[in-house]
Amino acid sequence: MKDNNNSKILLAALAGAAIGVAIGYFLNSDKKDEILNDIKDGASKLKDDITGKFDDLKNSAEEHFKNT
Repeated sequence: MKDNNNSKILLAALAGAAIGVAIGYFLNSDKKDEILNDIKDGASKLKDDITGKFDDLKNSAEEHFKNT
C-alpha cells in the first residue's frame, strides 16, 4: 500500500510541476494575448451553442406539452 501512495504522490508532484512549467511558458509567451483572445472567442462560441441548444430543447418541450 505504501508504494501505491508514494506513486500517487510522485505522479501528483510531476503533474503539478508540468502545469507550473506550462503556466510559466504561457505567461512569458509573446502570443499570450492572441491565445487569450482565441480562448475567449472559443468560450463565447461554446456559450452561444449551449444557449441555443438549451433554447431549442426548451421550445421543443413547450411544444410537446402544448400538444398533449
